[in-house]
Amino acid sequence: MTVAGRHRRPPVWLLVPAGIATLLLAMPFVALLVRLDWANVPSAITSPAALQALVLSLTTASLATALCLMLGVPLALVIARATGALAATLRTLTALPLVLPPLVGGIALLSLFGRAGLLGGALALVGIRIPFTTVAVVIAQTFVALPFLVISVEGALRTNGTAHEAVAASLGAHPFTVFRRVTLPLVAPGLVAGTVLCFARALGEFGATALFAGNAPGITRTMPLAIYTAFNGAGVGEDTAIALSLLLIVVAVAVLVLMRGWKADAIR
Repeated sequence: MTVAGRHRRPPVWLLVPAGIATLLLAMPFVALLVRLDWANVPSAITSPAALQALVLSLTTASLATALCLMLGVPLALVIARATGALAATLRTLTALPLVLPPLVGGIALLSLFGRAGLLGGALALVGIRIPFTTVAVVIAQTFVALPFLVISVEGALRTNGTAHEAVAASLGAHPFTVFRRVTLPLVAPGLVAGTVLCFARALGEFGATALFAGNAPGITRTMPLAIYTAFNGAGVGEDTAIALSLLLIVVAVAVLVLMRGWKADAIR
């Protein structure tokens, strides 16, 4: 074996903790598959309630991801180009939803948009009610997923620097042209990775949605809430909750595989 080949292999002493980490990640899913009542799976995942929750989850997660892209890319650009206290403040605010429990995020959103909230009262005067609606689901998902996109894109922007943008600007390119033709292609891998993480986080969001949007079938009951409802015995059994969990896992894996191919194309 060549010296280069030996250096590519991880040290032997790292294999044990790496193996334990792999088992920690894999064994819960193995246990889920072993525990699953496979005879109950077809009826559980094709039931009207399951399909309704799945469609709602995919729809709201897609809308939340689109909203994260529209808001997160400009924010990432501002953070990457900012310095001093402004950059530190924006990074802290961006990372805050990552370290706070989602339930705290739900309470914060209610404090802002609730009937007695900071903006909720003014919105109610013009007939707009956000909490416990599908819009609330999208806002909650955006709140918890936005940091994943911003952090990923900001890292790519900082890594690539500003040299290419400066050259394009010196040649007379309009700022929007520089952003569209230079900046976005350079950060495409980070943008795709952030989009994948953003969608996955929105798809699995539970805590903030439960508090801020509620658990109304067909309106705010996404797949995580449907699984929670099933697991707590609201008309169905634990086996149904496990079957719904399998459905959500399959959807998440499919999305990750598709996005992985998209990322590979972006890198090429």
